Order: sequence, then structure tokens, then C-alpha cells
Amino acid sequence: MATDAHGSEADPANAYAELEERFERINGVQGAAGVLGWDQQVMMPEGGTPARSQQLSVLSSLSHELLTDERTAELLDEVESMDLDDEQEALLREARREFERADAVPTELVEEISETSTEALGAWESARAEDDFEQFAPYLEKLVELKREYAEHIDPDRDPYEVLFEDYEPCLPLSQAEEILETLKHTLVPMIDEIRESDADVTTDAFDGEFPADAQEDLSRDVLSTLGYDWDRGRLDISSHPFTSGNVYDCRVTTRYDESDPLGGLMATVHEFGHAFYNLGLPEEDFGTPLGESRDLSVHESQSRLWENHVGRSPAFWELVTPKFEERFDTDASAREAYESANQVYEDNLIRVEADELTYHLHIVIRFEIERALISGDLDVEDVPEVWNDKYEEYLGIRPETDANGCLQDIHWSHGNFGYFPTYSLGSVMASQLFNAAEDDIGNIYGMVREGDFEALQTWLRENVHEHGSRYETNDLVREATGEDFTADYFVDYVRSKYGDLYDLEASV
Repeated sequence: MATDAHGSEADPANAYAELEERFERINGVQGAAGVLGWDQQVMMPEGGTPARSQQLSVLSSLSHELLTDERTAELLDEVESMDLDDEQEALLREARREFERADAVPTELVEEISETSTEALGAWESARAEDDFEQFAPYLEKLVELKREYAEHIDPDRDPYEVLFEDYEPCLPLSQAEEILETLKHTLVPMIDEIRESDADVTTDAFDGEFPADAQEDLSRDVLSTLGYDWDRGRLDISSHPFTSGNVYDCRVTTRYDESDPLGGLMATVHEFGHAFYNLGLPEEDFGTPLGESRDLSVHESQSRLWENHVGRSPAFWELVTPKFEERFDTDASAREAYESANQVYEDNLIRVEADELTYHLHIVIRFEIERALISGDLDVEDVPEVWNDKYEEYLGIRPETDANGCLQDIHWSHGNFGYFPTYSLGSVMASQLFNAAEDDIGNIYGMVREGDFEALQTWLRENVHEHGSRYETNDLVREATGEDFTADYFVDYVRSKYGDLYDLEASV
């Protein structure tokens, strides 16, 4: 029998419980950092950055030290020698993966990344507000260097971008992600070209006018309640970039409002509801342990994109919501006109979070290609604005006139989150497959949406996705939920059917 740190015989039966307890402590530290991060983006006064940087750096290093402590390694080895059931095997798998990645990275580097990203967030917000990329460039350059170093510590023999991608999607190989992105490009580029040549009479102006922010907020709260958001465990606030933060007991969403575009704020709210609903449905009995965590970002994005696109951009949803618009705004658009406007394919949209359902993925591809080039050293930070603008012109036929509407629009690089963007498209693809399986099991989901009844869909998602936490790896979770391997086929069929009907496209597209 193994001995513990004091030389006494260790009881393998207790090792598993101690391992769970250790990860609960780590989760507590990380959760506290998450609340401080939420506060920084929502409530913190502008002058608070220096203190917040120090606070988050301390919490980041404390979490790292707990995770990489010698006792963590001992517990993992002890538990590995036990006769484990499937659930315990899953916890061990997740705990060991987290430990091994963290153990490879020096605490000093973790602290530096945390401190730099906290400072970079303030610099990004200022640079975006003043349309001045040069303010943000030194922080971006530093984060690229730090993240290359981070990846090299984890595995010096692999593509550093592949290593970074695993921080957000550890269970899908990058090659699988690239294959899916290629399928989307192959499908969407010609479809978008045909849509732009279409003579179909699609309503595009149902949301023209002025829409006061306070009335938009009231609408967002109404829609969140209708969808089933648990206000006892959540809240809605405003941030410069919509996001969700929290856990099964406390999960908060943010959005933003443009008084000339009520659709942007509403769809961002529905999107963030999907993230929050997932977090709030994770297994409470596993809270704080690796099993109680969500199954990484591709699955998380599948939940937000399912609610935003398959529900929020459906004809049934607009039959439900159009009267809510009429109550608050001076509008007279029909539900059909609202649906068409909500699903129009834009010719001139520069902003990813305001993009239509099809061009959205070209926004993702552009970011993916740029950050890969940054991490590989094939692109200098100072050249990002020009390359960004060139790619927008090549892929979308438009060119940003400002960096605020170009390479400064997204928050992710200020956090050092290189490798994050592909998960958005992976999530959209997964959402189509999950929604198709839900329809097969439930029946007429859209009939229920039309009546404001979301219980059956919520229950299906709870039972087939949320309640599993991280017990299954991504491909296994999709297979468990749908009975099939993860595939882009359902997404391709979905967009061809939906946009073929909207724009009178040829069936062969």
C-alpha cells in the first residue's frame, strides 16, 4: 500500500474523495476569479484595473499551485491504481488532463499571462472606443509571445496553435475542426454568392427605426423569462461584449444595445441564454469537481447557437415575439416580415456578433486564419489591421473603414484566447445535429415554440447534454445524444433548406 506525505499507509478508498475535495478547492479559487472577471467587465470603476490585475494574478497563481502541488500528482496515481467505475474513470481522465497541462507551465508564466491579459482588457476597451489599434498592439504582441511560450512548455514538438486549441476543445483534434471549417467554406461561399444574386423579395427593414435601450432591456428580460431563465440564479447586465459567466448556482448573462438595431441585442441575449441554461443544468451533485464542468466550448457553443438560431431565428419564435415588439415599440411588421429580416443575409455587415447565420462563419474563418498566422510567426502584430481588412474584402466583399469595426471588435485576443474562435462554428454544426435528434424524439418542437412552451426541448437538452457534465468526451457525447458520429451534414442540410426557401435557391446549391 502507498504511503501519504507523513509516511503513513494511504487508504486508496479515501484517495478518490481527497482528489474530489482538492479539485473542489481549485474550482472555488477559479470561481472567485470568474466573479472578479465578471465585475471587471460589468461593474468595476474604470480606475480599478491595477488592483484587479493584481487580484486576478494572485488567484491565478494560487489555483495553479493547488493544481500542480505534489499531492495532486500522488492522488492521481493512487486513484489510477484503484478499481474504478465509469464515472470515476471519467473524473480521473479530466483531472489528469488538467493537471498535466498545468504542471507543464511554470507558475511565474501563469501569473504573467493573467496580469498581462487583465491589463490588455483595459487597453482593448480604450483602443476600441478610440479606434486606435496602436494602443492595443503592444499588449497583443506580448500575449502572442506568452502564449507561444505557454504552448512550448506543454508540448514543444507540436504546432503551438494545436496546443492552444486544446485549452478550449481538448477532445476534438484540430484536424477535425479544420475539416469542418473547410466544409462550411465549401458550402457557404457559393450559397452566399447565389443569395446575393437572388431576386427573391425578402423583407429587410422590419427593424428600421429608433428603439430606446431601456425598452430593449425590458424586452430582453421578458424573452429570457419566456425561455425559462432562472432569475433566482442569474441576472442580466450590459457589457461591451456580450458574455456569460457562472456555474450551476449562479450564472449571469450580459448583452449590449444599439438603439438603431434591436435585433442585435435580442439575439445576443438569446445566445447568452443558451450558455447560461447549459451551466444551470450541470449536475449539482458533481459541483466543483471535473465531472460537474461543462464539456468544453464546442458543446457550450452548440447550446447558445441552438437557442439563437434554431429557436430564435425560426418563424415560430417570431410569431411568439412579434407582439412583444409591438407592445414596446412603434412597429407594425408582421411575424413573417420580422422572421425574414432576422434571417436576411447581409452584404455589408462587418461585425461578427451582428452577422447573419451564414456569413458568420466566414467571420470565424478570418479570425482563425489570422490567429494561426500570429502564433506561427507568419504574421506580425503590426500587420493585423491590414491583413484583417484584406481578408474581409476577399471573403465578404467589404472592407472595414475603422479598426473598431475591424480587428478591435472582439474581446478574445485581449484575454489571450487564441484557439477559441473555431469552437463557434463547431458549435453551430453540433447544434444542427442535436436539434435534429431532439425533433426526432420530441416531435413538433416549433409548434411548442409558437405557444411559448419550451419545456420538452429544455428537458431533452438537460437529459442528453447538460446532466452529463464532462463525463463524455465531445465525440462520445454527440454519439450518446444523437446516435451518430459528429458530422456537418445536418448543418449543411439545415442551411440549404432554410435559405433555399427564403431566397428561392436552386436545390443543387
